[in-house]
Amino acid sequence: MHQPVLVIMAAGLGSRYGGLKQIDPLGPNGQIILDYSIYDAYRAGFRRVVFIIKPELEDAFEQAIGRKARRLMQVDYVYQTLSVLPEGLVAPAGREKPLGTGHAVYCVKDAVDAPFAVINADDFYGADAFAKIYAFLSTARDDGKYRYCMVGYAVENTLTENGTVSRGVCTTDADGLLTDIVERTKIARDADGVIRFTDGAGGVIAPGTPVSMNLWGFTPSFLGELEAQLRDFFANKLPGDPMKAEFYLPSAVDTLITAGKATARVLHTGAKWFGVTYQADKPTVQQALREMTQAGLYPEDL
Repeated sequence: MHQPVLVIMAAGLGSRYGGLKQIDPLGPNGQIILDYSIYDAYRAGFRRVVFIIKPELEDAFEQAIGRKARRLMQVDYVYQTLSVLPEGLVAPAGREKPLGTGHAVYCVKDAVDAPFAVINADDFYGADAFAKIYAFLSTARDDGKYRYCMVGYAVENTLTENGTVSRGVCTTDADGLLTDIVERTKIARDADGVIRFTDGAGGVIAPGTPVSMNLWGFTPSFLGELEAQLRDFFANKLPGDPMKAEFYLPSAVDTLITAGKATARVLHTGAKWFGVTYQADKPTVQQALREMTQAGLYPEDL
């Protein structure tokens, strides 16, 4: 079994930030969140990173991120484009929007032949999360089922004081395996301290409830399953909304679990998530990174 690989979904960075050069420096010496993820992944044991990017951003990405990552990791790029599809499939004419996170991971099919972790480029996950997923992937083996995993964060560790967030709220069985993941939007802690979501009929989310921040671990079998699911997506879902419908990573996992083909173990972490969901989040993230650096968790010159 090959050493686990880190896959980073970064194809959306250019559109969200208006170009890589405008990514906000958040660390005390101008570091961006990706610098911390790569450093934590290296400490956990990862030695290769595959970035999923837009082809037109490769030069800018290499200058801003890739060349620094090469100090620690083998760095490779794959491109998420509408032309990277299973044989016989063609994206709808006029479509410009990417096909979603499930398609993004499908794009690494020719670059990864080992167990791999998948993360978002713009979320801070914490060292504990990388250590736990690397430990799982180091011994991951498919048997009668595909054996996958995800890192679950306590919902209270993923909130912002500046608005609402959307999270995949997870349910597990007695063995710690994922049984259900439901996307909830408009989650916030109210003035009474209770965490509520207000989409649909609304409801309460108990502290400690695990939520997904898109930190998944897979064996290579997942890539073959993504091809089959992409074909189903093109046949049954894309025609209903050809310009905007997306194939999402969590739904791909859920499909395999529901079919009895896979399990996903939830690896619980006490780490706190950080991200700039709102511009007002930036000072909070900067302060947290500064404090972690002062505490010796990260070097000043990271």
